[in-house]
Amino acid sequence: MIQSMKRWTVERPDMQIVEALTKQVGISTVQAKILAARGITDPIEAENFLYMTESAIHDPFLFHDMDKAVKLIKQAIAADKKIVVYGDYDADGVTSVTVLTTALERLGADVFFAIPDRFEHGYGPNKDLFQELYAQGASLIITVDNGIAGVDEIAFAKTLGLQVIVTDHHEIGEMLPAADAIIHPRHPEGNYPFGELAGVGVAFKLASALLEGTPQDLIELVAIGTVADLVPLQGENRYFVKEGIRRMRISKRPAIQALTKISSTDQRTLNEESLGFMIGPRLNAAGRLGDASPAVHLLKSENMEQALALATELDELNKERQALVSAIHQETEDIIARMYGTDIPLVFVIAAEGWNAGVIGIVASRITDKYHRPTIVLSIDEEKGIAKGSARSIPGFDLFAELSQCAQLLTHFGGHQMAAGMSLEVSHIDLLRKQLNAQAEEVLNDDMLSPELLIDVPLTIDEIDVDVLESLELLRPFGMSFEKPNYLLEDLSVKSFRKIGAAKNHLKLELVDGEQTLDAIGFGIGHIADELTPAITLSVAGDLQVNEWNGLKKPQLMIGDIRSDEWQLFDLRGVREPSRWLPSIPVDHTSFVAFHERTVKQFQSSLKGIAIDIYGRRPVTEVKNLVLLDIPENEKDLQELVLATAPERIYAHFHAPESVYFDGLPNREQFGWYYSFLKKRGTFDLSKNGELLSKHKGWKKDSVIFMSKVFSELGFVKIEDGFVSIVETIEKRDLSEAPSYQARARQMELEKNLLYTPHLELKSWFDTVLKGTVDREEHQWI
Repeated sequence: MIQSMKRWTVERPDMQIVEALTKQVGISTVQAKILAARGITDPIEAENFLYMTESAIHDPFLFHDMDKAVKLIKQAIAADKKIVVYGDYDADGVTSVTVLTTALERLGADVFFAIPDRFEHGYGPNKDLFQELYAQGASLIITVDNGIAGVDEIAFAKTLGLQVIVTDHHEIGEMLPAADAIIHPRHPEGNYPFGELAGVGVAFKLASALLEGTPQDLIELVAIGTVADLVPLQGENRYFVKEGIRRMRISKRPAIQALTKISSTDQRTLNEESLGFMIGPRLNAAGRLGDASPAVHLLKSENMEQALALATELDELNKERQALVSAIHQETEDIIARMYGTDIPLVFVIAAEGWNAGVIGIVASRITDKYHRPTIVLSIDEEKGIAKGSARSIPGFDLFAELSQCAQLLTHFGGHQMAAGMSLEVSHIDLLRKQLNAQAEEVLNDDMLSPELLIDVPLTIDEIDVDVLESLELLRPFGMSFEKPNYLLEDLSVKSFRKIGAAKNHLKLELVDGEQTLDAIGFGIGHIADELTPAITLSVAGDLQVNEWNGLKKPQLMIGDIRSDEWQLFDLRGVREPSRWLPSIPVDHTSFVAFHERTVKQFQSSLKGIAIDIYGRRPVTEVKNLVLLDIPENEKDLQELVLATAPERIYAHFHAPESVYFDGLPNREQFGWYYSFLKKRGTFDLSKNGELLSKHKGWKKDSVIFMSKVFSELGFVKIEDGFVSIVETIEKRDLSEAPSYQARARQMELEKNLLYTPHLELKSWFDTVLKGTVDREEHQWI
């Protein structure tokens, strides 16, 4: 049995819907299963989804206040007033700034941008920064990717005589700011058809309205911010990302070429994962550590030399960010070890002085991913007596709701179900930890504390080929609300398995279903090879990719999780030195059993103090792992032991110190000759001449001794002081009646079928025992 790393929840699409999509849309069953699993069940809806056009973009003037905003901006341009685009320091924010400033520059505006410093100003509108912008001659401030929550700050800007236009996509509070215009896809007085735009999407809609058309060349920037901000990839967002990536693959924009080069990404094969894991983090890095403006300058750069210099700067900042994250993560793990040991709490609240507030959210995510617990990581400022932090959660624990119950301990907090930010007095940290853990006891159960793997696209190997996998490009981009599928292949046999990699820490499998085969790779799970046995049946979940090597393309499964519900037989037969197999046996829930006292004496020192149970000495209980050190004297003992322990894994060593299988039993001709020999001699000195006789006849060394013992047990001879003498008056008896003959025959049969039978036959017999269906006719050999 192999336990999966996560708790699997398997959802199976309706096959009637899958068949209808396959036939009517002309797609593969794999594509159809993905669409059906995502709720796209109507063929017309599926075609519109797969083949989106520019018609997916809505008229920007459907936004509430769009006409007002455009009028104010054009008036400011006409009057040659200074316009400030006020952004945010993340990837969504810097792409928003780039999109809108570019559009304004094309209209001849006197425009510059400002981005608050994460550490000096915090997120969103800031009175001090507004004051500085006013002093620099600004007349109109346009916020992008922020502003909707800046009620007091925007009121302050208005007292300075500044005009303010807010463009944002974040949650709207109870009160709207007193801005001159508010462009928001979910404005309470508006009716815009799509409410899930990223900040850059909203900025792009304003740019489109100002330019009186869609600025196609800016869509690639919209794609970056949209993917980075994790908004649903539906509707306009899907079009922006799909079209943006198509354009980025052939883009001449210096920033795109420089970012792909510096991140070792092939521009021609860019996809949403490239944006999320390679480009987005580098644009985020500057704002996480300080000034975010280099990211904007890079995106706006018009020559390759400048773009490469800025991309290199961002790459170095990203490496610094990664080092900071790694260092803080290690410190966090050290604190967890000191505070909790192995007693993991329901909620982590971890704090230390001096941690960089720009990266502790990433650390919180890592801790949550590893332990599957809600986590708050706080950076303490001892001088101010304040701790600022970020939180990440798990399904079932609504962070915003739970923090709301702790509002009396917090000076500030905000966020949503799965992520939040906060600040509080240092003296309140312990109280927050205790209160959140108490609340968690009321809402979290065991299932919630076990990470879930949602699998919604079960497949069979015969559905998978290179053409099908390459056709999945049509379904991209994957992301929020159109997640990348977790594929499931069930009940497959393993043709071969091995560890790969320099450290042998990766797993390579060849999976089989009938005549169909599939290669599979599991990174970082090489240890599972020690848990696999020949012909084991597995179910595997993960991602499917095309592996190309020397011009040959093959489908390949990237294993995300793996499990087997069947018990396993590990074959240790013939491996004499325990040092070679002992390390592969689990320490916990394991019982080492011997059937003979001599085995205990032989193995005790080699097993390094591990206790050995002698069968029959004490009651047997269930165990996960059963190690059979030697061969029993009869089948009944082995059956009773296996039934009583009901193991998930059996390790069969079956040591036999004096094997008799290859010696065999003397045949009847040999017995007949020896008996005639004894009758002629009358008396034979067995101790002196037994071995000589065996050599003379070419028999096994102990054959004469064994036959003498059989004759003695049957009453044919008597043995005294090493001499064998014929007994004249005897009754006819069969050789098989002799206990020694029976014992030798039984031992030979046991050795044959325990020591020398193929692995699958041995496992088959254990299967019947564990199922309680031993057929003595079919399995008479044991």
